[in-house]
Amino acid sequence: MRILGIDPGLNTTGYGVIDASAGALRLVEAGVVRGTRGASLAQRVGEIHEGVADAIAALKPDAVAIEELYSHYERVKTSILMGHARGVIVLAAVQADLPVHHYAATQVKRILTGAGRAPKDQVQLAIARELGLSAPPDPPDVADALAIAMTHWFLGCQRAAGSGQVY
Repeated sequence: MRILGIDPGLNTTGYGVIDASAGALRLVEAGVVRGTRGASLAQRVGEIHEGVADAIAALKPDAVAIEELYSHYERVKTSILMGHARGVIVLAAVQADLPVHHYAATQVKRILTGAGRAPKDQVQLAIARELGLSAPPDPPDVADALAIAMTHWFLGCQRAAGSGQVY
């Protein structure tokens, strides 16, 4: 199964694609889609949509896994703005007829490191170890996207594969 993980952001959206099978995970490609700093919200979300749609078309994933929004009462506006980024990412996946799965950041960290509040560098090291990389993925947005893809495999796909269900 090929999984596209996405860490949404208005300035930097990380993406990572893994091929997953019963025995191993393999990195296919990872990178970032950038919205132009200082550009209008409409232009930035358009750039994010286009970049994610291009990645989907080129890499042909079977599923998309995306980080859920975390909302803090002191940063309501940030959550609303991030909702725009998530919306166009989900739109790109739906337009490609792909299933979309959502995971909380604390859940992703717990699955990969054992601690829901693990620091970014610990997540990066866990990703490098799991994928056999010589160095941790950088920037952290890429590591987070790969972590989300891997969480989908560990939680959703392996469980379905073990139960005989068709995913």
